[in-house]
Amino acid sequence: MKFRRKELEIFNLSFLDIISCGFGAVVLLVLISNTQEKENPSSISEAEAMLQQVMALETRIDALSLEVDEVEKKSEAQKAQSANLKAASMKLDQQLGQEDDAKKKLDGDLKGLSLVQSTLKRVSITPATTKTIRDVEVGGIPVDSDYVIFIIDISGSMKEIWDRVSKEVLNVLSIHPKVKGFQVLNDNGRELISGYSGKWMPDTPGSRKRAMKVFRTWVGASDSNPVGGIERALKKYGKSGRSLSLYVFGDDYTGGSYDPVIDRIGRLNKDKKGKRLAKIHGVAFQSQHTTDHFSILMRELTNQNGGTFLALKK
Repeated sequence: MKFRRKELEIFNLSFLDIISCGFGAVVLLVLISNTQEKENPSSISEAEAMLQQVMALETRIDALSLEVDEVEKKSEAQKAQSANLKAASMKLDQQLGQEDDAKKKLDGDLKGLSLVQSTLKRVSITPATTKTIRDVEVGGIPVDSDYVIFIIDISGSMKEIWDRVSKEVLNVLSIHPKVKGFQVLNDNGRELISGYSGKWMPDTPGSRKRAMKVFRTWVGASDSNPVGGIERALKKYGKSGRSLSLYVFGDDYTGGSYDPVIDRIGRLNKDKKGKRLAKIHGVAFQSQHTTDHFSILMRELTNQNGGTFLALKK
């Protein structure tokens, strides 16, 4: 019997399966063993450089913070210095203002003194030809007038001593035993009792009492300038042939001049024949805000208008 030799097939299906499995295992091992990529040397260098930059920036930030603190300290010091300079400037301005006020006061006094000096040069003293009744208690004020007008400064400084002002007004009114009529104006020329505007209050005990009662509670505004009241009294109540006296009460004069005011009042105080319409008297009070201006003005006005000037002490 002849045996037929069987041919051996190497690349059969089983062999291919084994080869495929082995190849897959190798591939799997390669994949497993190479899961992480190798680090790039250039990336490491870049990271180190960035880290150095961050550290440098942090150092720079710390330095800038110190500089900011120094600037803030200097700013606070400058603010304090500026505040001190501002306070010193305000104090200097106040001192300059006080010096300026003092200078204005001295200028006013010098004007008043020069005015009195010039008046003394041109006025001659002659014996009085008109007989007048005088009362020693009020400084020798003549009380021979038939009509009397009181011109009162009603400013705040006078209100502070209003009780004394009221008392002196009553004293002056009392030394006139009897007049035909009287009137009370403020330094701007407004009547105490508006119902008697342009008219005379009758001189009776009841009328005097009522007038003084209203006077003690008199309210209103005033600029401490009696010129308006004097001019209004002369224009409204002055009359040729009428025996009239004006009593001006005040503690200050806020006007800016003397000569023009005195000349203007002097012209108003004359009738067409050149005769005097009224005697002008002045009574100066001392208050917290008293200056020499009122005394300077009234001394000259009373001297040129046949009146008497009184300066009352505190």
